[in-house]
Amino acid sequence: MRLTTDELVVCYPKRSARALDRVSIEVAAGSTLAVVGPSGAGKTTLLRIIAGLLPAQSGDVALDGNSVVALPPQERRIALVFQDDALFNNMTVRENLRFAQRAHNGDREKRVTEVALALHVSEHLGRRPRELSGGERQRASIARALLSDPLALLLDEPLAHLDPSLRRSVRDEVIGVSERFVGPILYVTHDHVEAMSIGDALAVLIDGRIEDIGEPQRVYDAPRKIAVARFLGERPMNLWNDGRLILGIRPERIHLCSESGLRGRIARRETTGADAYLDVETDRGMVAVRVPASNDARTGQLVALELPPEFVRRFDSATGSALSVSS
Repeated sequence: MRLTTDELVVCYPKRSARALDRVSIEVAAGSTLAVVGPSGAGKTTLLRIIAGLLPAQSGDVALDGNSVVALPPQERRIALVFQDDALFNNMTVRENLRFAQRAHNGDREKRVTEVALALHVSEHLGRRPRELSGGERQRASIARALLSDPLALLLDEPLAHLDPSLRRSVRDEVIGVSERFVGPILYVTHDHVEAMSIGDALAVLIDGRIEDIGEPQRVYDAPRKIAVARFLGERPMNLWNDGRLILGIRPERIHLCSESGLRGRIARRETTGADAYLDVETDRGMVAVRVPASNDARTGQLVALELPPEFVRRFDSATGSALSVSS
């Protein structure tokens, strides 16, 4: 089963820019495409169009090449898990899961038990959603989506409202689901670490446009658009003008060195745990450098920076497109 969109265009009244601007994606059976982008980029709109909850002005949504745009949501067999769990609070978890089942046959209870066990909510089947933690509710929501026997699964930032201590465990559950689910999965988030850990492929959606799509590490290391270089990363890629080009390098690719290099003075140090970021004033502007937290470089210190040429990316200053990026 393959999920595709073709040139989706969505326009909202009173907005000059398109919410989605010719968005085309493809997600193969058994694989996960993570779509990452800032707030307002169009991520949730994309999922709602695919699920049939919103209309598009033009474009197509298809499963295995068969268009589903004329079908109502309940006939598309595309399950959508929302940011908020959206469980029925007047039902127990077991009743929520039973209610979602597409087929009502003799294996109904067995299937509920199997999915609840896989998502680690079997011990909560007799409880109501309000009695569960945020992570437990989201696990139950994913279980409910799977019990609807979908051909494709959509997840709309399911970890967004969870405490940091819960995000990792629920993220692991999502990865487990992606390894077992035979259909395509589309996962949207604003968190690039989450996207890279969950997705087999990564798409970056900014201002309604897919700016880059491909293997996650390639998109991070060698983005095809300067907008992606500015968005992805705990710190964005360092960028500076060099004539008609814009050159860029990730903070973690820069090394402090004792030899000749780009000279500068540390204006600020930010320790983030195992790492620290140094903001270095240079004649190319402020340059961010990631070093181990154990490094003793301090504010005010003069340093030399080594910028390995193999990690320097080149962008056309007029178009914002990368030059010489491998696929």
